[in-house]
Amino acid sequence: MTLFEELKWRGLIHSVTDDAIIEKINNGEVTFYLGADPTGDSLHVGHLLVYLFAKRLEQAGNKPIFLIGGATASIGDPKPGAERQLLERSVIDHNANCLFSQVKTLFPAVMVNNYDWTKDLDILTFLRKYGKFFNVNYMINKETVKARLESGISYAEFSYQILQALDFEHLYANNNCTLQIGGQDQWGNITGGLELIRKIHGADAVAYGVTVPLVLKSDGTKFGKSESGAVWIDPAKTSPYHFYQFWINTPDSDVIMRLKQFTFLPVEEIMALEESVKTEPHLRKAQKALAASITQLIHGEEGLKSALRITEALFSGKVGELNVQEIEVAFDGMPKAKVEEDLPLIDALVLLKAAQSKREARDFINNGAVLVNGVQQKSLEFVVDKANAIGNKYTIIRRGKKNYYLLEH
Repeated sequence: MTLFEELKWRGLIHSVTDDAIIEKINNGEVTFYLGADPTGDSLHVGHLLVYLFAKRLEQAGNKPIFLIGGATASIGDPKPGAERQLLERSVIDHNANCLFSQVKTLFPAVMVNNYDWTKDLDILTFLRKYGKFFNVNYMINKETVKARLESGISYAEFSYQILQALDFEHLYANNNCTLQIGGQDQWGNITGGLELIRKIHGADAVAYGVTVPLVLKSDGTKFGKSESGAVWIDPAKTSPYHFYQFWINTPDSDVIMRLKQFTFLPVEEIMALEESVKTEPHLRKAQKALAASITQLIHGEEGLKSALRITEALFSGKVGELNVQEIEVAFDGMPKAKVEEDLPLIDALVLLKAAQSKREARDFINNGAVLVNGVQQKSLEFVVDKANAIGNKYTIIRRGKKNYYLLEH
């Protein structure tokens, strides 16, 4: 199986502008680029597929360039609904530095910022050197513009496609870059860049575009969000534990495609996991392999170990083995309350809404349904105190098999 054949098997190819690029990719001969506008300070898993696609190309010997859109972010890529809010230069620069740092952990690349070759471009040069090559009728028919014609679009956002085409031409002329990759929604911007290259450098100029599919769940809905919102690459925004949980909760209907797209596991191993989903789905081997592989890739061995440690503690009920930091991660978003004094367990259950009344709390305790820091408590006289709290700070109460609550002292 060639590299390109494997990319197709993994569901990573949506469109190719010219099949001539296939052999070049297989031979590791291509300098290619992918770009991102620094409208935020972190990538999330919805962005990740194209970056892992770039990593696969780089591992095969192709040379990546990562372009940050310091200029394009200044005006904003047209959204279907309304104009983007303009960002301050300081915010754009901060976001750019964050994204550069994240991408460096994924694969080695030449890092460039399109602000560097546009900041001194005066309006007359822009119009004469680039604007004359863009037909307004053609620009209006771009999907991103079409969607905004009724509600209105500013000239600034209308000009976005010219600036992005300028990027490809600049890298073609100065960095020997002949391929742009991106999500399928970037097809119009990529072909615009190819057109500009041919108009400036002649019809024989050779450049290409390849897009990867947008990632959707099997039910057709958008991928990349959990119940608490977007799943970020930045561990300060989404902890390795919650990152791991996002992937391990992948349904059987999606897990094999996610293994193909998001992991570097060998074809044979993925095929074996596919058989496991069919014959022994209760073991969730595919989900465990997916979550471990992608968590280790993004957060390293230590991040994976932390995620597994918290997962095992919550699954086994041995939460008393967690440290303060791990408790804060594991119980983020779970029911909690703060107490200043020691508190009878019955009152603690009512305070945390783990029981509707003291009578119900007594029933839970008598039936052995209540654990404190992983230890079953059947005494109605038990008192929750700071002296026995984990790290003198937290007491973890479990009611039943899955209902966890946190008291902070």
